[in-house]
Amino acid sequence: MRQAAATHAPVALTDAETMRSFPKVELHRHLEGTFALPTLHRIARRNGLAVPADFSEFCALVQFPADSEPDFLRFLSLFRNDWYRSLEDVAQIVHDSVTEMRNDGLYYIELRFSPEHFALHNGFDRVETTRLVIAAADKAADAAGIEIRYLITFNRAKQNKDEMTALYRAIRDIGHPRIVGVDLAGDEVSFPPERFVDFFRAVNTDGVFRSTVHAGEVSPASQIWSAVRDLGASRIGHGVACVSDPDLQHFLSENDVVLEQCITSNYQTGSWKDERHHPIGALYRSGVPVTINSDDPTIQNASLTDDYLKAVRFFDFTMDDLVALNERAINASFLTDSERSSLLAGYRDAVRSFRLIHSL
Repeated sequence: MRQAAATHAPVALTDAETMRSFPKVELHRHLEGTFALPTLHRIARRNGLAVPADFSEFCALVQFPADSEPDFLRFLSLFRNDWYRSLEDVAQIVHDSVTEMRNDGLYYIELRFSPEHFALHNGFDRVETTRLVIAAADKAADAAGIEIRYLITFNRAKQNKDEMTALYRAIRDIGHPRIVGVDLAGDEVSFPPERFVDFFRAVNTDGVFRSTVHAGEVSPASQIWSAVRDLGASRIGHGVACVSDPDLQHFLSENDVVLEQCITSNYQTGSWKDERHHPIGALYRSGVPVTINSDDPTIQNASLTDDYLKAVRFFDFTMDDLVALNERAINASFLTDSERSSLLAGYRDAVRSFRLIHSL
């Protein structure tokens, strides 16, 4: 093993409290997997759901066990959409969940959510639900000092391309300035990218939003090629399969297609069963554009900070590496050029303050 860790990774970088305050940029986090546990418990109890009265037992019910072996089906089973009985319930959980993100040192986030998730069980209007989620999240983010934008997630298995297109156009017509992109998620194997060419053609023709596509998480590298070439994806969610395709790695580097990688999530779902050899380290050092993300931190029972600590411990990432990864994320954000420049300048100021405080 190389000795860079001893030289370049100060003890402070392995300290959880210090790392928690490090300013972070996140491009891949699902609101559906990020919820304030006390608030969710209160809502579930108030709505008469069959959940434990004891809070610790409730947490064990809704979170992936920290010491568990990978289990994709168990992971998926934790995404429930029957917690809510009113739009007020939705607003409350969203507000409190975004408020808690300040505990992870978030400086900027492109938070993705599915209107279907929050609306389906009760038949809420999807556009009204979208407005409500953003209003609640904006209020919390502004109070917490987090710069926030939104990606609308479309799930492969829950809507066909025509339903997706109709919802996309309705949300597009809201004209909300903080909605900056669309995300394709869900079952990659049963619903490959080529099924959604028409949907993305509509998105790309309009040119209002940019797009990110989950690909190469539990599917082969060919789906990453298809997501970029056929769907016009600007970023790829996960993309771990590219480690087996040098030509794809070269293509991603040359075309600056960024991978939104998630160490803990990939382990728990079984898409990469050895965290210590997760491809993010090798891909980063070979010049493939990668970023560090949490995916579903509450469900995973692991924070974004935990993934940063793993990056330092497992891959010898230095402070300069972490800053470079975050600046890469800013450059890959779906902001306008002027917004991106302003965010980058502010982020560098935040890093300078962090370095001064912690003598790094």
